[in-house]
Amino acid sequence: MENKKTYNLNPEQLKAATHLDGPLLILAGAGSGKTRVLTSRIAWLIEEKGIAPWNIMAITFTNKAAREMKERVERMVGTWPEAVHVATFHSTCVRILRRDIDKIGYNKNFDIYDSDDSKSLMKDICRQMEIDTKIHKEKMFLARISHFKDELIDPAECREAAIEMADQEEIRIADVYQEYQRRLKRCNALDFDDLICLTVRLFREHRDVLEHYQERWKYLMVDEYQDTNKAQFVFISLLAQKWRNLCVVGDDDQSIYRFRGADIGNILNFEEIFPETEVIRLEQNYRSTQNILDAANSVIANNTGRKRKHLWTDRGQGDEVLVKRFYDGREEARYIVDDIARQKRQGTYAYKDSAVLYRTNAQSRGIEEQLLYENIPYTIIGGTNFYARREVKDILAYLRIISNSSDDIAVKRIINVPKRGIGQTSIARVDDYAHAHGMSFYDVARMADKVPGIGRGGLKIREFVHLIEEMKKTAAACVPSELIKTVLERTGYEAELKLEGTDEAKDRLENLGELLNKAASYESSFSSSGSDPSFGSGVEAQEQKPTLQGFLEEVSLVAEIDSFDGEEDRTVLMTIHSAKGLEFPNVYISGMDEGLFPSYQSTMSDDPADMEEERRLCYVGITRAMNRLTLTGANMRMLRGQMQWYEESRFLEELPKSREKSSPKKSLSSAYGSAPAAGSPARRKKTVPKPFLLKTESAPVSSADLGYEVGDTVRHVKFGMGIVQEIRDGGRDKEVTVDFETYGTKKMFAGFAKLKKAD
Repeated sequence: MENKKTYNLNPEQLKAATHLDGPLLILAGAGSGKTRVLTSRIAWLIEEKGIAPWNIMAITFTNKAAREMKERVERMVGTWPEAVHVATFHSTCVRILRRDIDKIGYNKNFDIYDSDDSKSLMKDICRQMEIDTKIHKEKMFLARISHFKDELIDPAECREAAIEMADQEEIRIADVYQEYQRRLKRCNALDFDDLICLTVRLFREHRDVLEHYQERWKYLMVDEYQDTNKAQFVFISLLAQKWRNLCVVGDDDQSIYRFRGADIGNILNFEEIFPETEVIRLEQNYRSTQNILDAANSVIANNTGRKRKHLWTDRGQGDEVLVKRFYDGREEARYIVDDIARQKRQGTYAYKDSAVLYRTNAQSRGIEEQLLYENIPYTIIGGTNFYARREVKDILAYLRIISNSSDDIAVKRIINVPKRGIGQTSIARVDDYAHAHGMSFYDVARMADKVPGIGRGGLKIREFVHLIEEMKKTAAACVPSELIKTVLERTGYEAELKLEGTDEAKDRLENLGELLNKAASYESSFSSSGSDPSFGSGVEAQEQKPTLQGFLEEVSLVAEIDSFDGEEDRTVLMTIHSAKGLEFPNVYISGMDEGLFPSYQSTMSDDPADMEEERRLCYVGITRAMNRLTLTGANMRMLRGQMQWYEESRFLEELPKSREKSSPKKSLSSAYGSAPAAGSPARRKKTVPKPFLLKTESAPVSSADLGYEVGDTVRHVKFGMGIVQEIRDGGRDKEVTVDFETYGTKKMFAGFAKLKKAD
């Protein structure tokens, strides 16, 4: 391969990019140029080995990464870029299901439910099943169902296991899971987890469908493989079964989504599953300076469940990593914001070059207030997603009904938006009738006058149905942007906002204008190609045009991070989870306090994997920095209205000891004076235990108040049944140790655990 065609790859990158047949595991350290390797490999397969573009598939986790990869392939190859399938897992599975989902008993014209839609559906189910949501939260049911789907466990298997355990709580969850799936199917809808697990089911039950895609995609590449769950692993394994040309790229040290079902074992055990695997390590980093990499290497070396890698760079040592500790959170926020302003004044870094990262979203408040005070422009990643805003969801709900009137959640959302005199009582009567007769809400709405007790509300509902039917006729003859305009006008939605005339209403109108822009952008993407640009197709090319279903599908698969471009001169605030895949010249990681980062839950956990995941998260945060990294913490912070003391994070102790020797800033800021920084041999001894409240307004909880004691059997809403092993005084609250039947021993505060003594 010529260097000009691989952008001067280093020897290990070149070796990976020119691998032809058989499984390949690329262990790509942070900032090691994995995207360049993948795109170079695609170009090499096409230009040097004559592989048809439509025989190549590359799977990513974000639309942003897919776009970047497509653009690079186009620059390198010049022709046929749209024929290479580069997309996310979910986008890929949607296209497969659109083609063949009817073979497993579903309608091809399905909607895709987001988390809000799923929660609304679950709320309906809990109401109809008479489940007290103060005790059993909708989110708990949804989380368990998501886990089952990640593990490819269907409702029947779930219930069978629960009955075998004779666990009434698990039987209840299995029943809710079964009803949830039944209702989804009745609404002609899938949730995000269904997209993967139903595709796996389709492949397993219909060999001809699997063989079709095995013949189409003979060379498979998967990015961020460490983030895959079981369902995604099985999906990819089935596709690779015939040709075994599977190239996976990932970094086990950046596996930080276990809470979403990601299984680090997929990458750690890849060579056992595919014994003929060739392993290539990419350890040269092109992003960060050596001091930053030394900090990352030193921290992550404390993990045991990992494959060996050691990042290095030829960019030079760079600035020392700064560690700053403050009296309280306000002083910490003030320092970070003042430093961002100082870097801007000195011309060192623009606002957009600086990012403030933290463990949880709640930590952003103090920094945001200080940025506002200093009049520094900023963007928060992790706020309200554009497509989750009320007015946008309202209009999308109208579009969903026009496309698929079986969608009960969409119908109930806007049946009285704008207000048309349809009350909650009428809606509930229609809903109950639909549930009792196994009909969709919209089908009952068509005959609303026959619903017992509906009264005059039935007439209003029939008027709503007439409006939707009229807009359905319009939809057949226009593109999505024109239909949105029709909906805004015919429903009176736009007129009502204009009449309101407030600043909030103007903002909402601007958001609707942006939705129109998105629709126009979607339509223009078809102008240069006769085939669906999101699927790519050489052998399956067919004339297509922008459709309502296609537009709804595209917006349903957008993540907030996909729209982040970093062009505006604004400081960025986000969690470390959100920052994965991004890089910034100047990075601050705030809240480096024991019990905050690492989290309190991980410090209390008996499972070493919890702390290892926290350490990987720290590693990810550190490696976002290109030139300058500052780690900050505070002795005291406000937590739930009370001041709490923190000692510094254990991760600071794991930083290289040698970094202090040449550092011009060794001291830690504190109201009590200065002390050597973390990692220094002269560092002060710890005299303060893990986070505790400095003062409290409420009296301590006694064992008598708990309603149970050592030896009692108790029930926890998540962990199920367990036996109390120990009750200790934890200051403000009692610390209870429980040995659970399924989840093992857990330590928790009584006030948060809400344990109930079992009968």
